[in-house]
Amino acid sequence: QVQLVESGGGLVQAGGSLTLSCVASGSIRTIYTMGWYRQAPGKQRELVARITTGGSTNYADSVKGRFTISRDNAKNTAYLQMNSLKSEDTGVYYCNTVLRSLVSPLEDHWGQGTQVTVSS
Repeated sequence: QVQLVESGGGLVQAGGSLTLSCVASGSIRTIYTMGWYRQAPGKQRELVARITTGGSTNYADSVKGRFTISRDNAKNTAYLQMNSLKSEDTGVYYCNTVLRSLVSPLEDHWGQGTQVTVSS
């Protein structure tokens, strides 16, 4: 069993900052990627940012220069530092990980989501 626990969401004014955290735990052998996705009301879930074990990152165009994803491999934790937040950043943010568990070579797991609301 693998669990992802997210934290750090909340209500913030436009222009403000938030930091999200995601901790992976359980039957983990190797984490390949950790990422953040978001889903706004009435819209599909979209990739926000993703980071590999080696530190390679990719970002949605809409957040480049404002958001930074980082990772602590020793703690199986990923962070998303969000600056200069805009109302369009509002949504539920989900942590995702692709990993090798103790029983399977490739698994895909999702967190329960954390709400981010940016007021204008």
